[in-house]
Amino acid sequence: MGLLSHKIERENIKSGDHIYTWRAVFTYSHHGIFVGGSKVVHFTPDRDRNLKAESSDNSDLMKDNSSSSCPTFPDCGFRQPNSGVILTCLDCFLGNGSPYLFEYGVTPSAFLAKVRGGTCTTAQPDPPATVIHRAMYLLQNGFGNYDVFQNNCEDFALYCKTGLLLVERLGVGRSGQASSVIGAPLAALLSSPLKLLMPNPVGVVTMTAGMYCMSRYATDIGVRSDVIKVAVEDLAVNLGWNGSEEEEIPDQESSTALITL
Repeated sequence: MGLLSHKIERENIKSGDHIYTWRAVFTYSHHGIFVGGSKVVHFTPDRDRNLKAESSDNSDLMKDNSSSSCPTFPDCGFRQPNSGVILTCLDCFLGNGSPYLFEYGVTPSAFLAKVRGGTCTTAQPDPPATVIHRAMYLLQNGFGNYDVFQNNCEDFALYCKTGLLLVERLGVGRSGQASSVIGAPLAALLSSPLKLLMPNPVGVVTMTAGMYCMSRYATDIGVRSDVIKVAVEDLAVNLGWNGSEEEEIPDQESSTALITL
């Protein structure tokens, strides 16, 4: 396990793995589920809707639009209309980046040792077959509206791996990246009064870093009390993404049959 993230060789990626790749010189990462056959299911802003609120992921969107002309896999770039869940080949998912493995079931000390959020969680993963079923089901049925802080690509991959969903859809979602973005300025703000009590700059920096790490840990899905296990078949109804509860939902076999892995 690396201090920043865990790089993995392509040949070592396994079906059901949660992988990610860094974008824009390690500014942020894009996450997905490897479903086998050199294919990745991931979540991006819906290209068929107004994307003003998701401008930070426009590079991923442009990549996904171009992936429809992938010379290697004819079905690369497949997605349902008005859905942000997309299937691409591993090469198109990574672009010019390298693959990294998101780690599950890490100890609290290992979690706190990570400098960047969005690389690991203390939560335990479900079996690979269950993970792949969720990803393929959501490819056919969608994952709601993309939101940078509440429902992003990392949230999608975390749900596929664990089946855990927030009870209240307010504030920060499950994403470790979003927690880091909010946690850093919050820690700096909370530690500001300590500057009056701690004249030593090193002490202030240490205290700020400690608050930052603890704020990330408090929002990890493995320790949060506001998460529940939700079956993927009940996800749309649970969050009101479908207009009708009686809408026909394809089963696992029919969903998987539409895509050749």
